[in-house]
Amino acid sequence: MLILGIDVGGTGIKAAIVETTTGELQNKPIRVETPRPATPESIAQTLSALIKQFEWAGPVGIGFPAAIQHGVVRTASNIDSAFIGLPLATYFSEKTTCQVYLANDADVAGLAEMRFGAGQNNPGVVLIITIGTGLGTALFSGGQLLPNTELGHVFLSNGMVAEKHVSEVVRINQNLKWKEWGGRFNLYLSTMENLFWPDLIILGGGASKKLEKFAPLITTKAPVVAASYLNQAGIVGAALFAESELNNSAASREVSK
Repeated sequence: MLILGIDVGGTGIKAAIVETTTGELQNKPIRVETPRPATPESIAQTLSALIKQFEWAGPVGIGFPAAIQHGVVRTASNIDSAFIGLPLATYFSEKTTCQVYLANDADVAGLAEMRFGAGQNNPGVVLIITIGTGLGTALFSGGQLLPNTELGHVFLSNGMVAEKHVSEVVRINQNLKWKEWGGRFNLYLSTMENLFWPDLIILGGGASKKLEKFAPLITTKAPVVAASYLNQAGIVGAALFAESELNNSAASREVSK
């Protein structure tokens, strides 16, 4: 099935058409800047323009940087607070005139990694961390997702909120060397391990491409690997989430007949 996957981030929005049976992108991703301020209206306008670039009228899957409960936004750390309480899947569907399916951005990136990437066929506990404007997390057990974990907001033993201490933006803005940042990040990974004892930790986002720079500083018992999809996981996973929702709707219609 061909579905347009869109990954909405704190600094950029990326989109591509995805073949969901293989996870392959059908075109080079298009990236545009996330509007400032990142209000519902401004992001809806950006999404509409992006969808028009693809001349797309089919289903759209979106990974969004917030906790999403039954299509409703519950948090807003890197977006405008006006999103909180908004039934965003419905709102974007109306604004773009496409059927939109929407979930947390780290959760959908996790779906891609578990189906086609580094977590494929892993039956244990898998923690996926996306390192970007903030820290996104997705937690799987037996291949099943526990949605909206938001573990980038935990407090570390030094009293800092994790994503304010070890995100990619923090590393860049504070001009941290890989050794210094890696030590910080290891504190975060160790905290996660002490809480959840994952069998595998998968890193996505910008810093994951430089894993060899800070891998020697990691002391977790669980192996730590880079995501197979790197920065494309959000696009692929958003399309997979939309496919799942479409399949669930079709199954429900069959049962009701």
